[in-house]
Amino acid sequence: MALDKELDGILVVALEQAVAAPYCSLLLADAGARVIKLERPEGDFCRNYDRAANGQSTWFGWLNRGKQSVVVDYSQPDDADLLRRLIAKADIFLHNLAPGALARNGFAPGDLRALNPRLINLQISGYGTKGEAAEMKAYDFLVQAESGLCSVTGTADDPVRVGVSIADISTGLTAFSAILRALIQRGRTGTGVDLDISMFDVMADWMNMPLLAHRYWPAKPERMGLTHSLLSPYGAYECADGDQILIAIQNNREWAALCEQVLNRPGLGGEVRFADNAARVENRKAVDTEIKRVFAKESRGAIAAKLQSAKIAWSHLSSLDDLSAHPFLRPAKADYAGSIIDLVDLPVKTKGPRPTRVPDLGQHSQSVRQEFST
Repeated sequence: MALDKELDGILVVALEQAVAAPYCSLLLADAGARVIKLERPEGDFCRNYDRAANGQSTWFGWLNRGKQSVVVDYSQPDDADLLRRLIAKADIFLHNLAPGALARNGFAPGDLRALNPRLINLQISGYGTKGEAAEMKAYDFLVQAESGLCSVTGTADDPVRVGVSIADISTGLTAFSAILRALIQRGRTGTGVDLDISMFDVMADWMNMPLLAHRYWPAKPERMGLTHSLLSPYGAYECADGDQILIAIQNNREWAALCEQVLNRPGLGGEVRFADNAARVENRKAVDTEIKRVFAKESRGAIAAKLQSAKIAWSHLSSLDDLSAHPFLRPAKADYAGSIIDLVDLPVKTKGPRPTRVPDLGQHSQSVRQEFST
């Protein structure tokens, strides 16, 4: 048994752009839903993020496999009527426009509910839909900063943004899970629901660990690059061949195994100054000195073999070249404008082949307009 088009028969109307909502609808399409992507006449601006796929955007190709593209301008009467007809037959209406934009054009939640009582209406916003929060424009980088993520990411000297669109992607994932919950609830009640998920709320929830440490722990989170302000040993250590290897010790049992089987210092694990994680954090320099002394004498391969044998969590510090050829990587493809884009597969495995075709702008406008003409 395996997952296999479990959302077959579900109609998703996605008035979406950029990353957060398109990532959510990508997951819905992968699960078998029919996703009609509504785009402004100039297209989702993600289509212009790059030109690497035969003149088209690789980012757009990643996010929009398996969807249909229809060009609409819902401020115009005919297209507003089309949108109403689509919503009347949809199971899910997903959108991430500026708060209030749809309501100003006659598509407030109450209007949608009157069109379709079973509709699951999900809005993705930056900071919320009311008051000052609704007035702030939001992009991934800005939400990373506003939510405090950048304050715990980087080195002691400089905060940095996470190198992927983590606020967008995590919000898309959260929206996907909320939609699945709403579908289950609708199966019991027969009625839909209005949902609002903000990128800030998602990232603030993900910030609970450093925030709780800030509020309650004596040791406060600090930016420490590849190390951890609240755990030790935890970080990257250079080996004799100049390559780095990362280790993460989570408990005293692992610390004892590291001392005995890798550092060849069995007595070290029982010393009072290293007795538990709090003590090791307080004596971090001494911990790191012991590790560096041993790692610097052997190659990364030799150290990795010892760590693996001792069941210590470790990893390479992979470059993008390393990741591109990584033996664990599961490949996927997108077919966009005559180009095949090599991607990484979605993490949830399914029985059948995944959708690969990426729609051209307005590719399905005529057929969808005809289908939903009445």
